[in-house]
Amino acid sequence: MLLLHTACVKDSLDGPIPDPDTDGGTPDPEVPIDELEITELKIPSGFEFKTEKEVQLIINDNTSGVKYDVYAYNDQVLTGEQISYLNEENEEETGVEISVDNLNHLILSGMPSGGKIEHTFVVPEYFEKLYIRRKEGFTYTSAVVNITGTVVTYNHSSQSGKGASSAKPMVEDYLYCVNGSGEMFQIDPLTGGYTFISDMPMGSWTAAIDQENKVLYSIGRSKPNPLMKYDMVNDSWTTVGNLNIGGPRLDYNANDGLLYFSTGSRLYTIDPQNANILSNWDIIGLHKKNGGDLAFAEDGTIFLCSFSGLYRLDLNANGDYDATRISGEDLPFEPTSMTFDSNQELWLANNGGSSNLIVMDTQTGGWEYRYGPNSTSGVSFNRTINDLTTFRVFDEVTVDPDTDGDGITDSNDAFPEEADKAFEQFTPSKYGWGTVAFEDLWPFLGDYDFNDTTVNYRFVAILNADNMAVQLDIHFEVTSDGAALINAFGIELESISPSLVESVTGTVLTEGYINVAANGLEQGQNRAVVILFDNNETMLNVPTTVSIKFTTPITTAQLGIAPFNPFLIVAKDRTREIHLPNRFRTTLGVNDTSVEGVNQDIDGNYQTDSGLPWAINIVHNFKPPKESTPINQAYNFFNQWATSGGNSYQDWYKDSTGYRNESELKD
Repeated sequence: MLLLHTACVKDSLDGPIPDPDTDGGTPDPEVPIDELEITELKIPSGFEFKTEKEVQLIINDNTSGVKYDVYAYNDQVLTGEQISYLNEENEEETGVEISVDNLNHLILSGMPSGGKIEHTFVVPEYFEKLYIRRKEGFTYTSAVVNITGTVVTYNHSSQSGKGASSAKPMVEDYLYCVNGSGEMFQIDPLTGGYTFISDMPMGSWTAAIDQENKVLYSIGRSKPNPLMKYDMVNDSWTTVGNLNIGGPRLDYNANDGLLYFSTGSRLYTIDPQNANILSNWDIIGLHKKNGGDLAFAEDGTIFLCSFSGLYRLDLNANGDYDATRISGEDLPFEPTSMTFDSNQELWLANNGGSSNLIVMDTQTGGWEYRYGPNSTSGVSFNRTINDLTTFRVFDEVTVDPDTDGDGITDSNDAFPEEADKAFEQFTPSKYGWGTVAFEDLWPFLGDYDFNDTTVNYRFVAILNADNMAVQLDIHFEVTSDGAALINAFGIELESISPSLVESVTGTVLTEGYINVAANGLEQGQNRAVVILFDNNETMLNVPTTVSIKFTTPITTAQLGIAPFNPFLIVAKDRTREIHLPNRFRTTLGVNDTSVEGVNQDIDGNYQTDSGLPWAINIVHNFKPPKESTPINQAYNFFNQWATSGGNSYQDWYKDSTGYRNESELKD
C-alpha cells in the first residue's frame, strides 16, 4: 500500500485534516464559503454527497390498452447567449438562446398490469415534479404531479366522453402543434387540454398530417430545412430529405398525396416520399407576405393566412393563384397557423410568446379567442404555437397488431417481435447520462479532482408485459483516466443472488486477475457482481454495452436502483475497492486498516472524518476537472452544496451560467 501511495503522490493532498474544533484548525470565519479549500469544508453529519433522490411511483388505472410515459419534469426556462435564427418570414434575426430542462428526461414507459404500474427510480435532487403522459389509442392526456415525498401516487379517473351524433360515426379531433423551440404537443379543442408528445429533431414553423397513413410532416426552421416525418403509431422521427428552403405554411392534400408548402408569395408542391419540390405557383394579392399557414377545406378549397389575415386561393387563367381576403383589414392579431377540424371549423393561432387559439368563420371572417391569454377560458399554454394541424380519431377499431403475442400491441411495444420484452426503464433517462467519478488513493487523501477514473453510464432495464425486469443493459464509457494506476470498475446488484443471472455479455477483461463464472458474473461473490472492465486505460472514450439477462423475471424493486453499488478496484489489487459513501464492499473487498501512512478511513465507510468521499455519483453528464484541480475550484457552487448538506445549489454540476470554470475542466 505504501508503494501505491507513493506512486500517485502527485495527486495527493495527504496529511491530517484540520480539526475545526481545535485551535489552529478553524478557517478564518471571514473567509467566504466559495474560497475555502475542499479539506476546510464543514460537511454536515450524515451527508453522503448524493445528487439524486428516490421516488416510488404508483399509477392506478384499470383501463386496458393504455400506455404511460413518465418524465422527470422541471418547468424552469433559462436564458443564455444571443443567437441568430430564421424567423417565420425566413429572415435572419438575433435573439436570446432559450434552454429548458423538462421533457428530455424520459424515465420509464409501461402499461398497467392488474390495474397498476409501480416502479422506484431516482431523479436529480433539483427536480420537483413528474410529467405523466397517458396514451389511449391516439388520444393523449397528461398531468404534472409534485414530488412531495418518497411516494407519488397517480390515480386515473375517466373523463366524460365526447359527444357524438348518432347520424355519423363518432370522430374526435386533436390539434397537433409545433413551434420553433422543437416542441410537438397535442391540444384537445373541446377542453384546451395540453399534452406534450415529442421533442422534434429541429424546431419548425410547419406541420401537416397524412391522416390515412398516420404521419405528421414538418419542415425544419433552419438550413438545410429538412423535411421531417413523424410516425404517429411508432412515435419516431425520420428525415426524408433537405429542402433548402424554409417558410411558415404547410398542409397535406389527401386528394393527390402531396404536401403544399408556401413562403412569401409562392406556393409549391412537395413529394413527401423524397422531399422533391415538384411545382410552384405565384400568389397574387397578399397584402402581407410573411407568416401564416395554409389549409385545405373539405371540398378542396385552399385557404391561406398571412400576417394580414385570411385568404381564399383560386387558380386563375394564367396559372397563378389569386388571393381573396376574407378577414377584415383590422385583424388585431398576426396568425401563424391554421387548420380545419372535422366539423370544418377553422382554428388559428397567433404570433406570441403565449399563443391564443382562435376560431374563424371562412364565410364572414368573424372570429373569437377560444383559448389563450386573450380568451375568457382561463386556459393558456404559455408557449408559442407556430403551426397547427388536425388529427381525427374515428370511433372504429384501429388495426394495431400484437406480432409477438405478449398482449401489448405493436404501437405500444418497444420490442414488438420479442414476446418476453415490452417496455424500458431508464437511469438517469432515455437520452441522458449519469457519471460515477473516483479518487483512487483511498484510504489516503487525493487531490479531489475526481478524474482518476470517471465513468459515464446509462442503465436500461428491459421489462416484460407485466413490468417485470428480464434484462439489464449497461451503456457506459470511461471519460477520464487521470490515474497512474490500472483500475477496474464493477457493479454489485445487492438484492440479486448469482443464481438469478443467466448470462452476462459485453464485459472487457484483459488483465487476468478477475475470475468469472460460466454465467459471466465474478466468482466468489455472495451477490451478483459484474466487472465491466479491468483496465481503465484501454477503455478511455470507448462506448461499450454490457447486457445482463436474468433466469426468471424479477420485480424492479428487487432489481434495485441504478447505478446500484458501483465500485473501483484499484491497481489490480482485487481486495482494494472504492465505493460511494456508506456503501458495503463486496465479498472480495477488504478494509485493511494497517496501511503505512495516514489512513483517512479507519471505519471503512468511504468518507473521511470530515465527511469527504472518494467516489461521487452525479445523475448528469459530469465534466471532470483538469489534473490536480480540486472539484470545488472547477465548479463554483460545490462548496455551498456540500456545506448545506445538499440543500443549496442542487444542480451545481450543470452547465448553467456562472456555475463552471471552463478553463479548469478537461476537454
